[in-house]
Amino acid sequence: MSTDPATPAPTPDFLASAATRRQLLSLAAVGGIGLATVRAAAPAAAVTAPGTNGETVRLTVLGTTDLHGNVFNWDYFKNAEYTDSKNNDIGVAKASSIIKMRRADLGAASCLTLDAGDTIQGTPLAYYYAKIDPITGGSTHPMAAAMNAVGYDAAALGNHEFNYGIDTLRAFEKQLDFPLLSANTVDWDTGSPAFRPWVIKTVRLPDQKPIKVGILGLVTPGVAIWDRANVEGRLKFPGIVEQARIMVPRLKAAGADVVIVSAHSGTNGQSSWGDALPYVENASRILAEQVPDIDAILVGHSHVEVVTKVANAQTGRQVLLCEPLYWGMRVAEMTLSLQKVRGQWQVVDSSAQLWNANAVPEDPAVTGAVRAAHEKVLGYVNGVIGTCTRAMSAATSRYEDTPAIDFINHVQADAVKAALTGTPEAGLPVLSIAAPFNALASIPEGDVTIRDVAGLYIYDNTLLGIVLTGAQVKDYLEKSASYFKQVSGTGPFTADQVTRANNTPDYNYDIMGGLDADLTYDIDVAQAAGSRIVNLAYAGSTVASDARFVIAINNYRQSGGGGFPHVTTAPVVYNRQIEIRQMLIDWATAHQVIDPATFSSPDWRLVSNGSPVTVTG
Repeated sequence: MSTDPATPAPTPDFLASAATRRQLLSLAAVGGIGLATVRAAAPAAAVTAPGTNGETVRLTVLGTTDLHGNVFNWDYFKNAEYTDSKNNDIGVAKASSIIKMRRADLGAASCLTLDAGDTIQGTPLAYYYAKIDPITGGSTHPMAAAMNAVGYDAAALGNHEFNYGIDTLRAFEKQLDFPLLSANTVDWDTGSPAFRPWVIKTVRLPDQKPIKVGILGLVTPGVAIWDRANVEGRLKFPGIVEQARIMVPRLKAAGADVVIVSAHSGTNGQSSWGDALPYVENASRILAEQVPDIDAILVGHSHVEVVTKVANAQTGRQVLLCEPLYWGMRVAEMTLSLQKVRGQWQVVDSSAQLWNANAVPEDPAVTGAVRAAHEKVLGYVNGVIGTCTRAMSAATSRYEDTPAIDFINHVQADAVKAALTGTPEAGLPVLSIAAPFNALASIPEGDVTIRDVAGLYIYDNTLLGIVLTGAQVKDYLEKSASYFKQVSGTGPFTADQVTRANNTPDYNYDIMGGLDADLTYDIDVAQAAGSRIVNLAYAGSTVASDARFVIAINNYRQSGGGGFPHVTTAPVVYNRQIEIRQMLIDWATAHQVIDPATFSSPDWRLVSNGSPVTVTG
């Protein structure tokens, strides 16, 4: 389908003028390795491989990843332009300007543009067209409109593509002018690919034999855990390395001179699910090392910057890996130098660099294609739904009890308790977990909008209820408390001195609470991890090991995300597939007044050998 505006905008000066492009790109350069650290369109250095005729041509792969529904440089939760401490800008429109400038400098015929997944989830813009005005009903997804305006050649599926169900994903797929690829998303019964596993693009350079570029898509197998309710019985997700061993030889047999992998999988070789799956979550480096005939990998999923090379263990050839951060903050540029070896094209050198999107203006072709949807969503998220008697901020939630997290836990526990009426578990106490994953979130005193409430919960997780024993609750809290570094004394400490031990992300630290001020516990950071939870009590009495509790928990955590104990095998007593963010919005809409005094109380604290710890922020 075509989503270009009916009357194309004239080419802006920053794209048409070579001098302006050079000026902007000089500001946008981030860094890289190899030949491509030279900015602008200088010819590739002459590299002659044995058995070649010396002809060298350049193929460029431009890439984005983890766009997460960001088109404009806009923070919907702040109702303002996006900004952060590192002066990053975000959005497809910014990334598009980099991409189109590089095409103009290098020659569009020699460039391919790819994405490595996580596209249709992450902002109110994406949520609106999945749930409020769903694309399954005929609307056009703004990410489809934006990416078509950029002119991508292919994109890999990310795990978040499955958040809204397969029907929404299929509707999105149909709206794209390019293929969605995933070689390891297969039919539950037959094992056949459920999406196109790969595509071969023919690059035709002037006066040269065409180059056949095979593009293979792969997604982290964690979809089977994180979106089990959407995929179980329908789709399976074999391992990345395991499936690539099958598919790369097929690509080569189909005539691919070059093999590029777009992999929604990080490089650190680690997994967040413990032993819940036999596959590796972040397998891109292992893929490069173990599967021959891959020339370059566009990396996604881990939201970091990567520019590196890895030697394949079997062939010794260097494989280029590049990950361009997330949300459109960076654009990857991977340059492959090719020569004819016995009449066939072969990569003889490679290099990569990253471009910073904050140096360029937004591409008007992209903003024009999405402007109407953006304005509609602004009206949606800024609608007033109630009032709050006292401002609530999540800024300090990772190291002290706050009303903001208490609110989330209260709403979750309230929903589960109500649903248990008339069931065998109706008499059990209900607790809840929530993570402080958005330190910027706050609900103001006075009028409250959808945007304010949604900012407390930036993911599209759904709510479940599971049953744990008292001993299992303590195990769970011990796992959560490993987020803190071991320190002695009571401070004052800065937040960085006591939190994020072993680089544990904030979203893997859970705070437990409930409907009332019934659950209390201390976290003793002077003790080693595994021995930190003290004074664990419910209704004033020490929690017995055999006591039973219903825990309100999100689908990511219950499915094994973060590797918390007991949750994947615990009995599930509630699962209505309702998004937690929408529950918060619905609760505020129904009650009209958010009064922290009705649900917030000190439930937990940090201590050092029993004495309260002071953290200054």
